[in-house]
Amino acid sequence: MTSLSEILIIRGLMPITSLDAATGDPQADEEHVRELLEDGVVTESQVASARAAQLGLPFVDLTEYPVDRSAVALVPMQLLKRYEVLPIGRDGDRLMLAMSDPRDVLAIDDVRAAVRMQVRPVVAERNDLLAAIARLVRSDGELSELTTAIVEENGQTGSDLVPFASEPSEDDAPIVRFVNLLISQAISDQASDIHIEPAERDMHVRYRIDGVLHEMQRAPKNIQNGVISRLKIMSDIDIAERRKPQDGRMSVIHGGKQIDLRVATLPTVFGEKVVMRILDNSMTGLGMDQLRLLDRNAAVFKASYSKPYGMILVTGPTGSGKSTTLYTTLHEVARPEINVITVEDPVEYRIPGINQVQVNPKAGLTFASALRSILRSDPDVVLIGEIRDHETAQIAIEASLTGHLVLSTLHTNDAPSAVTRLIEMEIEPFLVGSALDCIVAQRLARRLCDKCKAPYQPEFDDLQAMRFAQPGDPQPTLFKPTGCTSCSNTGYRGRIALHEVMPVTEDIERLAVARASSAEIGRLAIEQGMSTLRQDGWAKALMGLTSVEEILRVVA
Repeated sequence: MTSLSEILIIRGLMPITSLDAATGDPQADEEHVRELLEDGVVTESQVASARAAQLGLPFVDLTEYPVDRSAVALVPMQLLKRYEVLPIGRDGDRLMLAMSDPRDVLAIDDVRAAVRMQVRPVVAERNDLLAAIARLVRSDGELSELTTAIVEENGQTGSDLVPFASEPSEDDAPIVRFVNLLISQAISDQASDIHIEPAERDMHVRYRIDGVLHEMQRAPKNIQNGVISRLKIMSDIDIAERRKPQDGRMSVIHGGKQIDLRVATLPTVFGEKVVMRILDNSMTGLGMDQLRLLDRNAAVFKASYSKPYGMILVTGPTGSGKSTTLYTTLHEVARPEINVITVEDPVEYRIPGINQVQVNPKAGLTFASALRSILRSDPDVVLIGEIRDHETAQIAIEASLTGHLVLSTLHTNDAPSAVTRLIEMEIEPFLVGSALDCIVAQRLARRLCDKCKAPYQPEFDDLQAMRFAQPGDPQPTLFKPTGCTSCSNTGYRGRIALHEVMPVTEDIERLAVARASSAEIGRLAIEQGMSTLRQDGWAKALMGLTSVEEILRVVA
């Protein structure tokens, strides 16, 4: 049999000097290839392809291959995880089984016995195989089994479980495993939020993935209190209090990485609803280029945050990526020689080297009171989590006028509305115009999957009806979602921000002093070169980053 090294040399992937190692016993050949893998001379995918050629078997790229989910369902989940194999389809009356090592006859025999079919092994790269197993072999089956076990354990009477009085002593308690699986699966699915919602006869679990809610699980009503109590214990929330909203925080280890979750409870007519926001700390290390600002927007924004003083506002609804933009900006401006202090409610991401203050209204530490103390702590840059009232807005405006760079968020629909919103908060118009330097409005749209997006030529009449084209414009090429295994057949993978960056020029300042409407301010800003959210979305659709349907979904 031709050795792995010889195949890799023939393919031009290994130096000819490796020929000596290619001759001799197979074990030495395997060790030599493993050394070259560790040194980065060859990749896992190249070795897997060579192994397939060596054994006369097909090689499949699982990032591209359309896996048949009905084939996956034939093999018990435990077998797939134990042997690291994945059924990907049928070849006649045989089951196609992706393996990183097709010489594992024990795995082939056990799968054959489980499905009572002949098995045809194919070779796949191990990391791709593990990722596909994690993506396709969901925990839903185990969650259903746990739900049944909990119901049987506590009887079929339909009455609520007694809430936990203390931390369970056994890690394999059904409620504990149920909650752990819910959280683990949400993180694996790259969800941003987990919603646990009591209904009249059952309990619903939904994940928000790429900005859209998906129902993942329905559980019997009589496990509701146990699940909610377990989440309260993990989040250090009072389990005896069910009549008012509460907030908490928990941390879990997933895939060797610490993930923080912000937890909020809300009393409803059918019980307490729990929403968990999943905070991935890796998002705080994004570079400015990863925000995907268009050239003009990036230049205007950089000119603003590079100044030693002034106020920058990021506006948009909840979940529009405002915090990510602000933290990314902080990373750009934070240096050892300047003092950066934040006041947040809550502190979502912990950043080393930055002084972060958590608001605590019960102790009298509000945004306004914290901000007063911060200004006595000699800051250079101040981040305010959100401007909610007149007092906070007044102190923030004054701070920006007295030599501080102030970053904050405001809930408005677009950038021009931020000016009128501050005036509505009873801030003097001349102070608003003087303090504001730049306003960024943003939304998050789902990003097209790079592996399956398909180009098409849209009808001009449709584009004109959607206000995306004018007579005389050239025919554009756009992209639409199709769906593949890489994006779970949704056509989208990840999200991208749409931006509206408005510098506060002297002309806009004059309109603010004159108490002009946001529409007037918006018209002037567009004349001065501002791209609206819709225009920014259209530019990103032309770049193949998102679809027209997504732009219309998130922008009016």
